[in-house]
Amino acid sequence: MQKALISFIISALIGLGLGYVAFAVVGDSNETATNETVSKKPEESKPADDIKEEKKDDQSAAETVSADETILQSKGCLSCHSVSSLNLTGGATGPDLSKAFENVEGKHGKPIDQFLKEPTSAVMSGVIGGNPLTEQEISEVVKLLEEASKK
Repeated sequence: MQKALISFIISALIGLGLGYVAFAVVGDSNETATNETVSKKPEESKPADDIKEEKKDDQSAAETVSADETILQSKGCLSCHSVSSLNLTGGATGPDLSKAFENVEGKHGKPIDQFLKEPTSAVMSGVIGGNPLTEQEISEVVKLLEEASKK
């Protein structure tokens, strides 16, 4: 009886944790979409030269925001993980990803790019399965985590 109760409690906690993670990922992607929609301004009343200049400024600003912050935030990674070596603070549910580039293969039996395509951990399978990464996103994340491991 006690084993069954303990199993039930552990299962319930894991289920709640997975639900929280999934909700955080979905909530972050909806918030990003809402913020992008709200921040767009009509450009109809501006001269074409001003619009071109603004787009150049926007591109420059986007380039100064690090790609790592964009990809890790947009895909919800920082809702569970931090990358302390890059000064990216996120959630405490998942491990710090500062050494993930070096450690994932030993821990999960496959290189990080393959792990991001088909995770071997139950939690990450659920998270990535519901929000898969494109080849370009995987490449960006791998480059970022490689950089993080060198610091």
